[in-house]
Amino acid sequence: MSSAPTFPVHVEGHLDPSLSRWLWLVKWVLVIPHYVVLAFLWTAFVVLSACAFFAILATGRYPRAIFDFNVGVLRWSWRVAFYAFSANGTDRYPPFSLHDADYPASLSVDPPERLSRGLVLVKWWLLAIPQYLIVGIIVGGGWLVGVHGLLGLLVLFGVVALLFTGTYPRSIFDLALGLNRWALRVAAYAGLMTDAYPPFRLDQGEMDPAGPVVRVPAAQAQAARWTAGRVVLVSVGSVLALTSLGALALGAAGVAFDRTQRDAAGFIASDPEPFATATFALVSERVSGGTTADRLVPGDALGTTRVQVASATPVFVGIARESDLAAYLGDVRRAEVEDVLGPGTRQTGIPGGAPAGPPAAQDIWTASTSGVGPQTLLWEPARGDWRLVVMNADGTPGVRAVVSVGARFPDLGWIAGGVLAGGALLLVLGATLVVIGVSRARRPA
Repeated sequence: MSSAPTFPVHVEGHLDPSLSRWLWLVKWVLVIPHYVVLAFLWTAFVVLSACAFFAILATGRYPRAIFDFNVGVLRWSWRVAFYAFSANGTDRYPPFSLHDADYPASLSVDPPERLSRGLVLVKWWLLAIPQYLIVGIIVGGGWLVGVHGLLGLLVLFGVVALLFTGTYPRSIFDLALGLNRWALRVAAYAGLMTDAYPPFRLDQGEMDPAGPVVRVPAAQAQAARWTAGRVVLVSVGSVLALTSLGALALGAAGVAFDRTQRDAAGFIASDPEPFATATFALVSERVSGGTTADRLVPGDALGTTRVQVASATPVFVGIARESDLAAYLGDVRRAEVEDVLGPGTRQTGIPGGAPAGPPAAQDIWTASTSGVGPQTLLWEPARGDWRLVVMNADGTPGVRAVVSVGARFPDLGWIAGGVLAGGALLLVLGATLVVIGVSRARRPA
């Protein structure tokens, strides 16, 4: 019988013959510290893989210090997965280390001499799609957690058998190892560590048929210089770098919006929207301007607010305090408009009679305008609860108008620029920490 072809990713796991019947019930709690650390390590894995992408594209080589770190992340993850829900193969608590260790689960990846500059452009997203689909079925959303998908179901059967019989079925364990091995090979390929395409082959059993794990002597591991401090530097730097990308994108979008969406008068406004009602008035939902106890109120962000109304008949537009407006329109048949600026504007009819008089004759308005043709109302938002009203100027029913609402947002440009500058600062700081950590972890010549 011919041996299985070799593959540069080697994954092994040795079943503990004396597994506890019940410990698997609480392992999900015991591994929480590992999950917290791995969240940072995988963030660094993504950032360093992006760095490796450009290094491979430029030189055809995977920087060795980054390679050792990323292999260490895979190794650490495999030990945690083997202990917990992707295999439950041992009760020995996994070590907090990137390096090879005396542990029943082990992983190694053969360092490549050279990698294809062209292949790096497509292998991690295009060529790997079939593998991603299969791994998605295997793990059902995350092989690290391993409680979903085919693998999670398989291990669940195994631990239930362990609970009642005291023995973990060897056939289930071997199959689980094969599925984990497949997922880890794909992870290494997606991480650009090899150009060898993962085989569509389920290599079951404790030992990897594609070749044994390459053990790294303790002295050589120490020479790799991935100390805890340097791991922290790279991890924190990676988190800052990824956070900076979000801040840069948000800041750039804010600056672009500020520069392109203002009209000639400097307002950022909604598109004109038609409103119609057979009642006596269109009344907006409550606009809260905050209270005297609030340090920051909506008006601080909005600045001058503008309402533009166009109607074929003489129209009145006014803003009044909600309490004052209730005295005028409380018993009047009207339509209250909800979500004026949203995509799902709704009108609620309120029964009642006719108003006591035309709106312009009332002294409740903080700001108002009326007349024939387009009308523009400017208002400086203040504390309190307010409502916008649109009526026919003579107070008759049947209001039809096209309304646009806008504001100056005076600080938008400054805020967006600040977010953009903060993102740039985070990027520089994160990149500096990553470079320091990687450079100090390089193998000695």
